[in-house]
Amino acid sequence: MSSSVYVAGVGAITAIGNNVADNLAAFEREEAGMAEITLINTKLHGQVPVAEVKLSNTELAAITNVSSQLSRTTLLSLIAAKEALNDAGIANLSSLRTGFVSANTVGGMDKSEDFFVEFTKDNSKGKLRNVFDHECGSMTEAVANELGLTDYMTTISTACSSSANAIFYGARLIKNDLLDVVVAGGADSLTKFTLNGFNTLMILDKEFCKPFDDNREGLNLGEGAGYVVLVSEKVARALSKPLYCQLSGYNNSNDAYHQTASSPDGTGSYLAMQGALAKSGLQPSDIDYINLHGTGTPNNDSAEGTAIKRLFDPHYPKMSSTKSFTGHTLGASGGVEAVFSALAIKHGLIYPNLRFETPMKELPFTPEKHYLKDQKINHVLSNSFGFGGNCTSLIFSAI
Repeated sequence: MSSSVYVAGVGAITAIGNNVADNLAAFEREEAGMAEITLINTKLHGQVPVAEVKLSNTELAAITNVSSQLSRTTLLSLIAAKEALNDAGIANLSSLRTGFVSANTVGGMDKSEDFFVEFTKDNSKGKLRNVFDHECGSMTEAVANELGLTDYMTTISTACSSSANAIFYGARLIKNDLLDVVVAGGADSLTKFTLNGFNTLMILDKEFCKPFDDNREGLNLGEGAGYVVLVSEKVARALSKPLYCQLSGYNNSNDAYHQTASSPDGTGSYLAMQGALAKSGLQPSDIDYINLHGTGTPNNDSAEGTAIKRLFDPHYPKMSSTKSFTGHTLGASGGVEAVFSALAIKHGLIYPNLRFETPMKELPFTPEKHYLKDQKINHVLSNSFGFGGNCTSLIFSAI
């Protein structure tokens, strides 16, 4: 068994950048990715901002040399996963036991929507092959085959904690000596289905979101993909390039409170963070930075904040929600933010919580407003809390 699991490579594509370097540059410029809807024909156009990846499907496909007829979720996933693998630089990958653990929530919904637009106009126009293989798992299989990661593959779909769960499941596969290398994370694309669903829940902000602000009004939906390459101790020792960090703690908890709302006292959030700390052997005072789930909805931020107050009071680390840049990328968010957490450790960064102005009355702490460099970051706690009370926390630690 491998007692430790390391992050050897990272890859990301979001509304603020088409690769890791572009994402980092946008953080330093404090430049958010939200704008008006351009890629989807929806009645919500002009009503709510979204955080779209700034490339068409044709442009995404050109990056990876695959068909633009693939779902957007698959295209985003392939770009970020391939970047992560290339970044890791594992020379003898084919001789190792490799796996792909990927998360998403929408699958090929974008292609299904295109089909039904034509089909409802004239049912003789619809071709069943255009709605075949659009389930979440088919995205994982397509990308795994492209990357040659065929020893093991599986899909995680637990709402907004999906790719955080994918990462800690990948770590368990390594720790239990089932695999040597796992590419883990997730992807999601914007669809009319998700836009309409979140609009029905009345939790979309008509302006750019303001996580953890007392005057917050909701979230901005985003899209993207984020993956980390997890490796065993044996593989880590053989690599020539420096590792990013260690995945030292993880935990999933469920408060079983409501289908879409977090419990007001933040029970699930608290248990996830507490469990991750216990797994890592760390104390709350050891955490240097919290990458908040921080969606910007009144319920979510209040519940997460209450849990943080319960666990960290009276000494709070710096914290921020990077969703103020990328929007809420749903099933991709845990993977995207795992990449940001690894980068925070490697480069000594604290990301700003954009547009924060007014502290929440019930909380004794506030998120960081400014981009900070040259910080000593040994331990990062990254939160991903999903519908159905599915709460996951990951801890990344310097080596």
